[in-house]
Amino acid sequence: MSPEGWTEAALKRLDRILDRVEVLVGKREAAPFDPTVFRDHLAFRWEAAGEGGRIAPVPHPHRVDLSLLVGIDAAKGELVRNTEQFVSGAGANHVLLWGERGTGKSSCVKGLLDVFGPRGLRIVELARWDLFSFPRIAGRLRGLPYRFILFCDDLSFDEEEVDFRGLKTLLDGGVEERPENVLIYATSNRRHLMPERRVDLGAEDEIHPEEAVSEKLSLSDRFGLQLGFFRFDQDTYLAIVEEYARRLALPVEAETLRADALRWALSTGSRSGRTAKQFIDDLSGRVKMRGI
Repeated sequence: MSPEGWTEAALKRLDRILDRVEVLVGKREAAPFDPTVFRDHLAFRWEAAGEGGRIAPVPHPHRVDLSLLVGIDAAKGELVRNTEQFVSGAGANHVLLWGERGTGKSSCVKGLLDVFGPRGLRIVELARWDLFSFPRIAGRLRGLPYRFILFCDDLSFDEEEVDFRGLKTLLDGGVEERPENVLIYATSNRRHLMPERRVDLGAEDEIHPEEAVSEKLSLSDRFGLQLGFFRFDQDTYLAIVEEYARRLALPVEAETLRADALRWALSTGSRSGRTAKQFIDDLSGRVKMRGI
């Protein structure tokens, strides 16, 4: 090959490499956005890449049976009611599910898919920092014949972070109106999404400390529906264990089941739905191994 031919071939190869790099860093979309993907999948996640990103389908979403979530009937009922209004095209609110860890906040949101997925509900999972891609995501979802929940699990901010100010604008809609087919559902262990201290700001730092505190609390106010999930008492914890055991038809005496479940909770230091599920997973494994 002549030097000129070699140079031309090398330049073409370099151009192909640069094209691939631009796709990887997000300067170009890997492929045009295809909204027909929502016909075949119920759950998605936002995959950010540089200045771009894509809505990627989740082939095997975590399906949750809402009837298995015991002890949180009031919060669960309100969440279903709000989502029913949303899917029906009526007024509905952003939702903040806050409270104790392991009490079913995330499971409640995931459980909406089985109830409302056949009616056009789709869930797009976002990381906290991806919420600031909301205008880009909303632009792709606006006008589509589906209802979208943008789901952010474990949303919270540290005291020194200023990102919460931008999130307030996004939740309110800013200059651009929020698409009527998009809502944000978020979970958090903190009711106000930010740490609260007995002495939040000293007098020497802030002339009006109550205004600084009010600014922080105003973030959670952007969620029109705030649902509290509280620590389970012993009876509620045992009721969850018994319901799981009944569904799996585990051949364990009731008293033995309760005693073992309480010992498990004591060893983990927690009485929650998550603890109950972990106990039942272990128990069902032990029962199966004895039957092999």
